[in-house]
Amino acid sequence: MSTSPLPPGQREVAQMPVRHIGEPPPFDGSGWSLTLAGELERPRVFSLAELRELSTVDIEADFHAASGWSVRRLLWRGARLCDVLAAAGLRPSARALRASDGQRYDSALALADALEPDVLLATSLGGEPLRLEHGGPLRLVVPARYGWKSVKWLRALEVHPEERPGFWERRGFHPRGDPWREERLS
Repeated sequence: MSTSPLPPGQREVAQMPVRHIGEPPPFDGSGWSLTLAGELERPRVFSLAELRELSTVDIEADFHAASGWSVRRLLWRGARLCDVLAAAGLRPSARALRASDGQRYDSALALADALEPDVLLATSLGGEPLRLEHGGPLRLVVPARYGWKSVKWLRALEVHPEERPGFWERRGFHPRGDPWREERLS
């Protein structure tokens, strides 16, 4: 266990607990896709194979849940979201990102937060393909925000001219979710 500080109100746990809204969706790798749409010059749909090919970036980051637990030094591999969005050509009207599992869960990010260089479209965790219970085959990983921003089973990214509250934001959680500022509730 590390001696470096954790964000206020957090306690370190050894392993990442499995928590999610609803049941994991059925997964069929051959029909799976990620849609990138909205305020973009070149919207597109990615296959899982394409995203795995783009997954060349490794980051080591702590993960902080708003319920008070943190896991240190998780090793994620994926594609930088900022690179994927740059290739899609952000329009000048782009201000916010909505990430969705295509079912019940979504989360909102200000575009400036989504473009941070450590935000990943993650395909692996700890050197292994991302397991279903941790959001596989693809999870948005936003290390500088509480875990509710790191959408599991990611199926759609939409860029909007304004921020639209996501699942937890509609239930009173803070729109930014910065653990160092304890931005849990609005």
